[in-house]
Amino acid sequence: MIDIHAHILPAVDDGPDTIEESIEICKVAANDGIKTIVATPHSRDGVYEAESDEILKTVEDLNLKLKENEVGVEILPGAEIHIHEGLVESIKEGKTLTINNGGKFILFELPFVFIPPGTDKFIFNLKVNGIVPILAHAERISAFQKSPELLEQLVNIGARVQINAHGLTKRANPKERKCAEWLLKNRLVHFIASDTHSLKGRPPILSEAVKCASRIVGEEEARALVCHNPEQIINGLDIE
Repeated sequence: MIDIHAHILPAVDDGPDTIEESIEICKVAANDGIKTIVATPHSRDGVYEAESDEILKTVEDLNLKLKENEVGVEILPGAEIHIHEGLVESIKEGKTLTINNGGKFILFELPFVFIPPGTDKFIFNLKVNGIVPILAHAERISAFQKSPELLEQLVNIGARVQINAHGLTKRANPKERKCAEWLLKNRLVHFIASDTHSLKGRPPILSEAVKCASRIVGEEEARALVCHNPEQIINGLDIE
C-alpha cells in the first residue's frame, strides 16, 4: 500500500518532534503493509513555512535512518499546502513541492469551516497549467458534510479527492464518517490516506479503512484507493 498524506518528518510541522518518533511511525506503517509514504508536511500555510530544500533534505535523512534500522518503507517528498495567488508560479519555480517532486500533483487543504470564494477558479487554473490538485481530508470539511454534492462540482473541474482512513472507522466523528461513506458510495474518492501526525489519533494504518471501504465499493475498488491510484500519481500519471 501507498500512503500519500502523512506528517512524518521530524521537527518540520505539527508531526513528530524527533527522527526516533518518525522511525516508530514508519515501523507501524510497515507492519500494516504500507511500503511507500509521501511525506506531506504543512508548507507555506501561514503557520508552517517548510521550504522545499528543507523537506527534500529531511526526506533523504529519514530514508537513510530507515535503511539503517531495516524498516521496509520508502519516503517520498511532498507537501500539504493552501491554495493562494501565485501558486502556479511557486510550483514551477520549485518553491512549492508537488507529490514525489514530479511537478504535476499537489496536495492542498481547505479551511474546515467554509469553502473560500474562487476555489473552483483556482482548481481550474491549476489544471490549465498541467497541475492536478488533490483535496486533502475532504470528509472533515463542514461544507461537504452538510452538502457533499458540492464536492462533485470540484471533481468535475479537475480536482481529485483524498479522505482519511480514520474517517471510515467507528472511532471517527459521526459527521465525518457519514460524509466519507457518502463520497465513497458516489465514487468521489480517489485516495484513502492516513494523514498521520503521530501514533495517536490518526495512526499510520490503512488496512482497517480498506476493509470499511470494501463493504461500500467492493474490495477491488477499495484497494485501488491505496494501491493503484497512489502508484499512478507518484509515477506522474493521472487517474479517472
